[in-house]
Amino acid sequence: MSIPFIDRNEVEDQLRWTSIADAIFDGHKRSKARLGDLFLNRVEDNSTMLNRAAWIDDLGLAMKAVTVYPKNAQREPAIPTIHGVVILFDDDAGQIKALIDGALVTKWKTATDSVLGARLLARKTSRNLLVVGSGVVAESLVDAYREIFPDLERIQIWSRTYANAQELAEKKQCEAVEDLAVAVGEADIVTSATMAREPFIKGEWAKPGTHFDLIGAFKDGMREADDALMQKAKLFVDSRETTIDHIGELKDPIARGVISAADVLADYYDMVQPDCTLRAGDDDITLFKNGGGAHLDLMVANAIYDIWAGK
Repeated sequence: MSIPFIDRNEVEDQLRWTSIADAIFDGHKRSKARLGDLFLNRVEDNSTMLNRAAWIDDLGLAMKAVTVYPKNAQREPAIPTIHGVVILFDDDAGQIKALIDGALVTKWKTATDSVLGARLLARKTSRNLLVVGSGVVAESLVDAYREIFPDLERIQIWSRTYANAQELAEKKQCEAVEDLAVAVGEADIVTSATMAREPFIKGEWAKPGTHFDLIGAFKDGMREADDALMQKAKLFVDSRETTIDHIGELKDPIARGVISAADVLADYYDMVQPDCTLRAGDDDITLFKNGGGAHLDLMVANAIYDIWAGK
């Protein structure tokens, strides 16, 4: 049997943020995923192999295998430092359905994870979006939020390096800003995708009703939001299992008693239930932590496969 390899060139123009968000939402109505990770590291050159697996009954199984080779950036010519593939299996016989470009799955999973959270938690009247960061994830976020929130009137971009914000703003026809405090205070939705190790988004800047979507701080020792914002906001996560004990945004303030695990009100498995309380009123400040996880890779990979296969 020939196993197809699906790369972005043959399917990405058919993908839509709305349909991928629907796939993640519907995936959480199924049985809870079984998850497993394997990390291998070579200390001599700091090269890493990461394998993340998920199994959801009646949906299938997926293994995302990724290598990270920092030395690739110094090659002549330079080549990407990250390479990966998602192996998608069916749940009927455990057969391989397809190999899918890992970067494609990660791109659509990461931004869609966030905009689904915003679709559920942000005010429907949100008009002003602030994107914090100027990298490849930030670029995807502009596209994803524009589709999910078609009534947006203003999109601002802030980056530690203003020239980078200007470059992305020009590319995406947005507005680059220099004053983060002012921009946060004016935004209805703040989405942040940075590599920050110290918190820099302050709770004192947050106005009533703002929704915060945090994507950076994906491991221990990283933070984007300060303690005041974590205390001030109603906290939600995509998955309790992949966030509370694993990422700095939650692990650090919980360890210091600033917040507790019980302050995380819901994850997607709760949020898809019709009786789950999300935003109680327009003045609520909500904060969604995007932590990722192999179960999301599985949901997204399966959706990509179905679109590729014409289902």
